[in-house]
Amino acid sequence: MSARDWIDKDFYRELGVSSDASDAEIKKAYRKLARELHPDANPGNTQAEARFKAVSEAYGVLGDQEKRKQYDEARRLFGSGGFRPGGFGGFGTGGGGGGSFDFSDLFGGQQPAGAGAAGGGISDLLGNLFGRRGGTQTAANRPRRGADVETEVRIDFVEAVKGATVPLRLSSPSTCDTCKGTGAKPGTTPRTCPTCAGAGLVSRSQGAFAFSEPCRDCRGTGRIVDDPCPECGGDGVSTKSRTLTVRIPAGVDDDQRIRLAGQGEPGSGTGHAGDLYVRVHVTPHPVFGRSGNDLTLKVPVTFTELALGTTLEVPTLDGKVALRVPPGTSSGRVLRVRGKGIARKDGQTGDLLVTLQVAVPAKLDDSAKAALEAYAATTTGQDPRPELTAMLEKRS
Repeated sequence: MSARDWIDKDFYRELGVSSDASDAEIKKAYRKLARELHPDANPGNTQAEARFKAVSEAYGVLGDQEKRKQYDEARRLFGSGGFRPGGFGGFGTGGGGGGSFDFSDLFGGQQPAGAGAAGGGISDLLGNLFGRRGGTQTAANRPRRGADVETEVRIDFVEAVKGATVPLRLSSPSTCDTCKGTGAKPGTTPRTCPTCAGAGLVSRSQGAFAFSEPCRDCRGTGRIVDDPCPECGGDGVSTKSRTLTVRIPAGVDDDQRIRLAGQGEPGSGTGHAGDLYVRVHVTPHPVFGRSGNDLTLKVPVTFTELALGTTLEVPTLDGKVALRVPPGTSSGRVLRVRGKGIARKDGQTGDLLVTLQVAVPAKLDDSAKAALEAYAATTTGQDPRPELTAMLEKRS
C-alpha cells in the first residue's frame, strides 16, 4: 500500500469504532467482524473476503500501539488537506518557483533543534511511516512488513495445565504460489512504470508549489502488470487455507495470546512477514478450578468426618492422594497438598487447594434422626455463635 493510501484510509471506520476508542474496544470490534467475515464462514463470498482483508489490515495498524500512534500522527499532519509525504517546490523569485526539494530533506539531513532529545523527531516519524530516510528509498522498492494476524483456539482444562500440541487451520492472505508474489502471469514479468520511471511517485505543480504524490498508473508500486496472475488478479497475494501445528505451553491462562513470529501476512518486497497471535480459550473443568499456579478442589464431607477427623482420598490430575482431616476441622477450611498444582516451564509448581464443605442430607431415616436428636440434647450447653448471642443480649 502506498503512503498516501495508508493515510487516506479510515481504519477506525473499517472497524466501526471512534478515533478515541480504547485498545479493548478496538480488539472487541475486530474479533466480532473477523468471525462474521471469515472466509470459512462465507465460502465463495468475494465481498465478505474483501471486507475480511480490509478489517485485518485495519487491525494490523490500530491493534499495535506504536503503529496506531504513527497512524494518528500522520493523519493529523497530512489528513486534512495539508502536505502529503513527498517533495514540494521551493519558493522561487518572482513566484515562478525555484529548485524543488524533498520534504524529507527538510528534516532528514539536519536535525531540528531539540530533535535529538526526542529520538529523531519528525524525520523518524516520516521514516517509520513511509520508509524514506533522506530520499534513499522510493515508494516502489522499500520493504514493508506484513500485517499481524490473530486467530483463536479452544482447548480443554487438562491441556491447558499440561500443555498440548494442536493443529490450527487458517484462511489468511499469503504470498501467491502461482506467481510467487510478482502479480504477473507465470512466464511474464511486470515492467517498470513509464510514468514514474519505477519511483512510485510523480510530481505535479500547483501555483508556486510542486507536490509529489503516488503514481496513479502503477498505484505507487513502480511496476505495471500487463498480464495479471489468474490466481491473485495481480495483487501477488491470495487467500488460502493452511494448517499449522501450535505448541500450547503448560500452564497457559484463559484468554492468553501466543505469538508465532513470521506466521502472519507476507511482507512486500524484502519486508518480513507479520506475526500470528493465537488467543487461547480454556474450557472449564467439571471438578477442578484454578487460582494462578494452584489447582482448586471442593470436597463435600460429613459433620462427623470434620468433628472426629478422618483420612480422605481426593483426586488430582495425576491420580489420587490421601488427605488427613484433623479432628475438629471447621467447614470451609482449605487444606493444601504440596506439588499437585500446575507445573510451568520456568520450574515453578503450584499446589492443590482442597476446600472442605459440609454436605447436609436432604432427608433422614428414623434412626439417623433419633441419633441427631440425642446429640442435640447432649450439646444444649454449647453455643456455636457466642459473639452473635452476646450482641443480641445487649440489644434485648
